[in-house]
Amino acid sequence: MTASAWRRFVALALGSVSLLAVMTIIGRAQQGVPAPASTTTAVAPLLRNYAPVTAQRLLKPEADNWLMIRGTYDGWGYSPLKQITTSNVGKLRQVWKFETGEMKTHQSAPVVNNGVMFITTPNNQIVALNAKDGSVLWRYRRPRPAGTTMPHDTNRGVALYGDKVYWAAGEQVLVALDARTGQEVWTAKVAENSSGYYANLAPLIAGGHVMVGTSGGELGVRGFVAAFDPATGVEKWRTYTVPAPGEPGSDTWPKGDQWKTGGGPVWVTGNYDPETNLAFWGTGNGGPWMGDQRPGDNLYIASTIAVDVATGRLKGHFQYSPNESWDWDEASPPILVDFQRNGKPVKGLVNVARNGYLYFLERTSSAIKFRDAKPYVRQTVFRSLDPVTGRPDVDPDTKPMTGGPMKTFCPSAHGGKNWPPIAFNPQTRMIYVPANNNLCGAMTGVPVTYTPGKGYAGASYGGGSIAPGAKHFGEVQAWNVDTGAQVWMHPFPKSPNWGSMLTTGGGLVFSGGTADRKIHAFDAATGKLLWEFETNSGIVAPPSTFSVDGKQYLAVHAGWGGDPRGMQGGLNNLFPGEFPPVPEGGAVWVFAVE
Repeated sequence: MTASAWRRFVALALGSVSLLAVMTIIGRAQQGVPAPASTTTAVAPLLRNYAPVTAQRLLKPEADNWLMIRGTYDGWGYSPLKQITTSNVGKLRQVWKFETGEMKTHQSAPVVNNGVMFITTPNNQIVALNAKDGSVLWRYRRPRPAGTTMPHDTNRGVALYGDKVYWAAGEQVLVALDARTGQEVWTAKVAENSSGYYANLAPLIAGGHVMVGTSGGELGVRGFVAAFDPATGVEKWRTYTVPAPGEPGSDTWPKGDQWKTGGGPVWVTGNYDPETNLAFWGTGNGGPWMGDQRPGDNLYIASTIAVDVATGRLKGHFQYSPNESWDWDEASPPILVDFQRNGKPVKGLVNVARNGYLYFLERTSSAIKFRDAKPYVRQTVFRSLDPVTGRPDVDPDTKPMTGGPMKTFCPSAHGGKNWPPIAFNPQTRMIYVPANNNLCGAMTGVPVTYTPGKGYAGASYGGGSIAPGAKHFGEVQAWNVDTGAQVWMHPFPKSPNWGSMLTTGGGLVFSGGTADRKIHAFDAATGKLLWEFETNSGIVAPPSTFSVDGKQYLAVHAGWGGDPRGMQGGLNNLFPGEFPPVPEGGAVWVFAVE
């Protein structure tokens, strides 16, 4: 943004603030000094007594609030609230709706602190709402610089800490806002957008740091997790997911400079273990996408990595698909669940991987250990897994190669489950999975040369296909973590499923994700469909639940588009007219029992 354009933006944002104040802010920002937390007294009444989000509150969030995108550090997507139950969920009624004014896919979970809701949208927008009635408290928009690279224009939400709201702008700028006013406190450039780095994940606040990763695996980035000081925006450490020569794991890459463009993007927020001070992040595929163009296992792509929050040191990893070649990003992190095996407790990590396998891992203060795994959807690539290490034995007839014939594989490149998170209910001991089954893809590799900011996939897709005899595609699955067995499954015959999961103390599972635009409520124990409501668009974002003045609410952020739109279009190619386009447009819907 030019200096003159930046001045116009600040002036518009501050309204009637004096020119002297505006110029002071500009001068401080250009010197790298944080701007004042607020330059206006126009604070909405609900925000005047805004409750700061302390480290202790993040460790043990109150049941009435939803302080982070998955509710708690372990990533369970579980709320103990139980005013809405299996008995009365059928009485849920719409309380309010807020339209965002943006199209494209909306993927941010509504985050709530003492009656104040924060959402994000595509196109660099954050809105603070009264969680009880949907009225706007403030709205922040950040104009994007001309020529911004943003192949997946969405955003997955904010993080709260102290009296600030933290958010990653698409052009790879970390932003801290005053939670009471929506005014910028500081900004920090995270990476160079013109080289293909962009952001759409929510930050993670833990251990006194605000952490973010990067998207851009399709553009030849070198993935990383970076930590910043929440008060100042000063970078504290940066850990790359592709090692440089001489670093641990570098021997899994070819000689030369491929590590500089090796991929391994981190585009979904990690989960955190306060006991060990480790954050667990998922990494995407390599660059280019075809493994024959980067011989070796290519650590740490398609992996879960354990990062020491204090230092950034990489303490452990587990790689799901060595030399990954199917576009199976494993960016979605595992949830932290302790489970039973052979009558003994295991400090666990549970990951429903994009490659079609459900993994039960063991977390320690350093290494991540394999315990067991099994396919949860049709999977044709792995002939077996090593029972000790979990390393797959790959059928070469299913692995695409550069210049070779199209290779068909299941699940498709979208995966058995994409990024939408699972949920875990400690009462039922089950995880709930938004799965896509019976879908296969085809791919081959094409030569590609790296150019900063340009496509670096080196892949060509063939037509999709379905498994013989398939009668449905989308599924909600429930698995018991102690037995490793599937308990129930709900099919969607005419839709894929991109529905992030929420489960509650009321014995319920909530999820959207289907082409019928509905939010669904299931009995968590049995899978019985108890309630559904049609919104304006498909729902990809994680639902959340909270309580204000003693009343429990359910919040849903609708807005179809992006990859769900692409999968829907692929199904319509296979079954013309049976999978029509889904209306788009962002809106928050809030429900309560009436």
